[in-house]
Amino acid sequence: MNGADTAWIIVATGLVLLMTLPGLALFYGGLVRARNVLSVFMQCFAIACLMSVLWLVAGYSIAFGGEGPYWGGLSRAFLAGVDATTVKGTLPEVLFFSFQMTFAIITPALFLGAFAERVGFGFVLLFSALWMLLIYAPVAHWIWGGGFLADGGIFGAVGTRDFAGGIVVHETAGLAALVLAVMVGPRKNRTTPPHNPGFVAIGAGLLWVGWFGFNGGSQLAADGSAAMAITVTHLSAATASLTWALWERIKFGRASLVGLVTGTIAGLASITPASGFVGPVEALVIGAVAGVLCQEAVALIRNKIRIDDTLDVFAVHGVGGIFGTVMIAVFGAGTWTAQLGALLIVGIFTVVGTWILAKLAGFVTPIRVDAETEFNGLDIAAHGERAYDITS
Repeated sequence: MNGADTAWIIVATGLVLLMTLPGLALFYGGLVRARNVLSVFMQCFAIACLMSVLWLVAGYSIAFGGEGPYWGGLSRAFLAGVDATTVKGTLPEVLFFSFQMTFAIITPALFLGAFAERVGFGFVLLFSALWMLLIYAPVAHWIWGGGFLADGGIFGAVGTRDFAGGIVVHETAGLAALVLAVMVGPRKNRTTPPHNPGFVAIGAGLLWVGWFGFNGGSQLAADGSAAMAITVTHLSAATASLTWALWERIKFGRASLVGLVTGTIAGLASITPASGFVGPVEALVIGAVAGVLCQEAVALIRNKIRIDDTLDVFAVHGVGGIFGTVMIAVFGAGTWTAQLGALLIVGIFTVVGTWILAKLAGFVTPIRVDAETEFNGLDIAAHGERAYDITS
């Protein structure tokens, strides 16, 4: 056990939890209508609570409990055999458990944005629980837990390179978002603007800071590689913010605050898989392209394909994560076969699995709320509260 590594990953664990609570909650909450902001907060907090419990029950064991090719088994269910002295690498295993738990929290929270303002709270919790255990945890094992896509697996000695979750987090969440958006159908009113761009900017800022733990912590050590991961993460985010805003200015004659900070998230998502394998110059390239690429993906999905992915989860996180994963091969830090092969395998598994799990959850609880509830907003209908009371 290494004291410096342990201290850094304790901090990184807090930073990654900050990304969901309150970062993602504020980012998503500001983008929806005022009548739905509390429902977004509620879903983010409830998912954080439920995923934490399920990670202890079985999620951690499925992902990291053993070295089987497809799943880790249940030997670590309820943290069996783990106490304060058990070590994993240079860390207490219970800390590694907690750090990875924050990833299991934010990944299903990401796809909340795809069906915001029109899906019931019961479905959100049931589907997210099934999805984390049966989609996210196995994929994490395949790539990070010694499974068949890792080094020594089906791609040979050099397996899939995914430093902090371009495939495990962003591709899976992005594709799940796209599938769910298609299954749920569009909102009755797709033209309402974000109710609080200030919330969006604050949430993006918290996500940016938290991402240092997300990417820098994935080194699982307090060393130069962790410092480089943090540096390239910051540079990619900064560059993508600027190119998103510039591209908006070229296309529409003005740059928006929501656009600028959405570019930040695109840059962060794109650098995530590559952050342990590239330097500052490569980070500038990734960020510069991501700001334009993800913006064009938003336009394509919204206006051409006309899928109502409410908060552009696939266009920003899915496209960004996939792009960053490919760039690992472009810069020679991974093989084309492993990078593209893993994207294809995980993509098919996620799309098919998401559709099946959504159908199963839909048999238990309705997926979509009724038209009256959607019109009045989920805050009052589902939770009996409103964010803003002008009479108080």
